[in-house]
Amino acid sequence: MRILQLHSDFIEYKPIKKEIKMAEESKKEKKRLEDVVVLFTAIEDGDNESVARKAIDEIKSSLEVIKAKRILIYPYAHLSQNLAKPANALKIIKDMESYAKKTGLETYRTPFGWCKQFHIQIKGHPLAEQSKVFLPSKITEKEKVSQALKREEKIKSKWFIMKTNGEMIPLKINGNKLITDFNFERHENLKKLTMYEMAKRRAVHETSPHVKLMRELEIADFEPGSDPGNLRYYPKGRLIKSLLEQFVTQKVIDYGGLEVETPVMYDLEHPSLHDYLNRFPARQYVIKSDDKEFFLRFSACFGQFLMLNNATISYKQLPLKIYELTRYSFRREKSGELVGLRRLRAFTMPDVHAICENLDQAMEEFGVRFNLSRDTLNEIGLNVDDYELAIRFTKDFYEKNKEFIKSLLKIHGKPALVEMWDERIFYFILKYELNFVDALSKGSALSTDQIDIENSKRYGITFVDENSKKQYPIILHCSPSGAIERVMYAFLEKAYMNEKKGEISSLPTWLSPTQVRIVPVSERYIKFAEKIIKEIEKENVRVDIDDRNLTVEKKIRYSELEWVPYTIVVGEKEMKSKIFPIRIRESGQVKKMKISRFLKILKKEVENKPFIKLSLSKFLTKRPKFVAWT
Repeated sequence: MRILQLHSDFIEYKPIKKEIKMAEESKKEKKRLEDVVVLFTAIEDGDNESVARKAIDEIKSSLEVIKAKRILIYPYAHLSQNLAKPANALKIIKDMESYAKKTGLETYRTPFGWCKQFHIQIKGHPLAEQSKVFLPSKITEKEKVSQALKREEKIKSKWFIMKTNGEMIPLKINGNKLITDFNFERHENLKKLTMYEMAKRRAVHETSPHVKLMRELEIADFEPGSDPGNLRYYPKGRLIKSLLEQFVTQKVIDYGGLEVETPVMYDLEHPSLHDYLNRFPARQYVIKSDDKEFFLRFSACFGQFLMLNNATISYKQLPLKIYELTRYSFRREKSGELVGLRRLRAFTMPDVHAICENLDQAMEEFGVRFNLSRDTLNEIGLNVDDYELAIRFTKDFYEKNKEFIKSLLKIHGKPALVEMWDERIFYFILKYELNFVDALSKGSALSTDQIDIENSKRYGITFVDENSKKQYPIILHCSPSGAIERVMYAFLEKAYMNEKKGEISSLPTWLSPTQVRIVPVSERYIKFAEKIIKEIEKENVRVDIDDRNLTVEKKIRYSELEWVPYTIVVGEKEMKSKIFPIRIRESGQVKKMKISRFLKILKKEVENKPFIKLSLSKFLTKRPKFVAWT
């Protein structure tokens, strides 16, 4: 399929005459559409419904960048010399139209099989004209699908809700109806997660609310010059991302993690790597170098396990924890599943493994890490009300370790979703996720851990026991926060949902790009404001000054729109008294105090959190605008 995509001020078209016998019925009337993305589309031999969906999914992503929601599908055979037969072409055109409407796009289509006159005026921005080619969905030499992913699609699971006392209540789903004796009345998010997980439908047909926020706040944006699922991060987004990375890394080091760094690509034919590749349910990117093929890692496992293969480890050193913050991990997710910061093809994953002597030690350490994950999310700013627990295990593991699983539920303090397998499908026998449920009722895993009983043998990782004999350990795989980008997504979705409930949308103060904004009432007080900035900056606080030629009311409004936690208006009165009105975004209150007292309050709020300077000018007049809104 070939598409010429034109973002247009308007298009006028009129069917003139039928070109083929099976042309659709149409009136010879002139029609006009304004502010529309016109898709001149040629259907080629071999195209199918999957191509139509892939095209709409990618086009929808590009429309989010240019802020367009209206499309006109315009059959246009002149783009190709390898056209499909008319009957098949019409079917695929109709599939495109139907699927586009389901995704929420305002969709129009010109009649098929006609010669048409048209007059079009294209907008003047750089992304207004784009040429796209879509191939039939099949595995190409640049995409490898693991055997585990193929098996995952055929998994037959038994689902339950586990109560905090360990009682297991069966679940079944019939269409959109959940059949169970469990009362979800006080567990709405758990119900949403249950429906999402059991349905196993990952495609996204609506724009996630956080996508608009990440652009409005100039945190992140789509990158039209890259592969879909790779984002660009503006200075504010880079700051938030860096702070989260530093915080999680310090938590893991305090836990005892040994921080390392490993390559991002590995030999596809390496025996251990190739075998493991087919035990993890993910699609990989494959690249060629010289005569070899390499895959881009989807986690830190490969490098860490090869490192541990060469290490000499004693039982006295167990559990041994090894850690890397991967910039980046790569998974070739389906284009229809990609959405903003929630699901990407390149992401940052804190990944800490633990080498354990046996299953007993592994379960004990698993409990320690379960608390580590909960503490990490809580200290970041996401509490137990913000996520739901899902636990997955084999039936055999459950039967032998019911009390251990019950102990996790007691720590969690809420019922959890359970997926049970009659036999082991992957390399792990137990896995949990702490899942955020967003405004579209979709679940997204944050923290996770697994008990792995395969990979020590696969990679030749051993330790020397108390009898000086080599033994294969149990390996735990944990990300105490989940992907850093997904944490950012969770904060933005939470802010959106809070706003819908009439609450204040905000980021935690320690993550706010600007923590304090100084608003001089006129140009006369800018020098005085600069002195205040210097006093505040001494305490490692991110502070800026709105020196624009705007009214005080507008400056305060802009501060609110940027979610600045604290705004201080300064003028003649403040210059004389040294008492300042502190506008507190969270409460909406204004409290008067000296700067020294305010800083003590602020420092307590961000205590034990990392600090990084914002790489933007302190003067708003000197800051570029990265995202243009019309």
